[in-house]
Amino acid sequence: MRAAVTAHAGYTISKIDPRLYGSFIEHLGRAVYTGIHEPGHPTADENGFRRDVIDLVRELDVPIVRYPGGNFVSAYDWEDGIGPKEDRPVRLDLAWHSSESNQVGIHEFADWADAAGTEMMLAVNLGSRGLDAARAFLEYVNHPGGSYWSDLRRKNGREEPWGVKMWCLGNEMDGPWQIGQKTAAEYGRIAFETAKAMRAFDKSLELVVCGSSSPKMATYPEWEATVLDYTYDSVDYISLHMYFDNHAGDTAAYLAQNARLDDYIGTVAGVLAFTKAKKRSKRDVYISFDEWNVWYHSREQDRTVLEGRDGWPHAPALLEDIYNFEDVLQVGCILNTFIRRSDVVKVGCLAQLVNVIAPIMTVPGGPAWRQTTFYPYLFASRHGRGTALNLAVDCAGYSTDFASDVPYLDIAGVQAEDGTLAFFMVNRHPTETLALDLSLEGFAVGAVIEDKVMSGHDLRQVNGPDDTPVAPKDGQDAAIAAGRLTAALPPLSYRMIRLG
Repeated sequence: MRAAVTAHAGYTISKIDPRLYGSFIEHLGRAVYTGIHEPGHPTADENGFRRDVIDLVRELDVPIVRYPGGNFVSAYDWEDGIGPKEDRPVRLDLAWHSSESNQVGIHEFADWADAAGTEMMLAVNLGSRGLDAARAFLEYVNHPGGSYWSDLRRKNGREEPWGVKMWCLGNEMDGPWQIGQKTAAEYGRIAFETAKAMRAFDKSLELVVCGSSSPKMATYPEWEATVLDYTYDSVDYISLHMYFDNHAGDTAAYLAQNARLDDYIGTVAGVLAFTKAKKRSKRDVYISFDEWNVWYHSREQDRTVLEGRDGWPHAPALLEDIYNFEDVLQVGCILNTFIRRSDVVKVGCLAQLVNVIAPIMTVPGGPAWRQTTFYPYLFASRHGRGTALNLAVDCAGYSTDFASDVPYLDIAGVQAEDGTLAFFMVNRHPTETLALDLSLEGFAVGAVIEDKVMSGHDLRQVNGPDDTPVAPKDGQDAAIAAGRLTAALPPLSYRMIRLG
């Protein structure tokens, strides 16, 4: 089966914000404790952070990490995580029916972010708290000194402010599961007032208002329209969240789900354009897709903790999906969608980074290891930075009950600042190889400089701490001749080819 693609140097989508490849650490399950923080581990640094995990995060080159939640933030008192550790209270976390020791708070997480080479994206509690707690947190984190909260930070051991630029105004406030759920109007008002107060402190902050936590919400997309009516001229981004599952065991439908993602982004982009016109605004508000991932493998095993039958355990194993090869293809398609929508989606956060629906897993006291989905995230993060290309694709497709004419080839292309090209491809066809014929028009490239392929695995094949069979291999057949890239894309495969 032939897949014809045309890439032209004059036809682009947008410059990609590197933060499109961000991630997320929440006080949930083992993301923090025995995830990034395990003082007794053989690799632990002087702050108790696992160096083996830091090395893997650095390998992924994660530009920004959202913290501390998530559902957790909507009942979180940030003050519990500062000061002497022996004086910090243990709290009950209602979101995940766990106990929180507060041994990791803003100081510790900031130290970890620095060690991991990433920036912080902080969230404020607009569920059980509100404007005053938000502005106090901001002052503590960002003010140099000479005020109550900044001097308390200095007393607690951090002389210089962290200077965090990106702040989330709550989390999933449309959700009935959320502590302090609000109507769109209630949330729009408090988000507007909180944004006003935070901008009174620093006009250069980048603020993220909550959009729908899923396109399946009954209030979507009216929620976006109402919230933006209050906040459009006060914020920079609206957040979207979406998770993907294959409970039905239908691979074809599963791998077409990024069509739903594309529709979700397109609809909210329309609401943004409508609101801008309605307000006669000169500002652009973009999308922060700050929660996304595959999430369904672990849901049954989590039930005991989440229903409270296990009491209030500290850092229980929750949401520990073990990903398979099929999920590699899904994550590849999702990332390709974000690249193709990079004109409006500027920030993305893979939820989450360690242990909790994550590309990195750890064994307490033992190794850290790469899940199958580590690799498409790695390739996009490292080589998907630059300018997204507007590709013309001619390939046969198929239909599902929610999408028609889904092409068997899912592809995104990026030109880096140094002129190199990267193409990220998924062949969705279950049995046929795609003969890629990619016309390169106006590009000064003549050689394949990197070719990585993941194929030939059983769809249910997984990695583990002792064996990681699902890993990329070098491609063998990619070639450039007469301005055309050709390659054979095996059935149900992921491939990245870079040209220079």
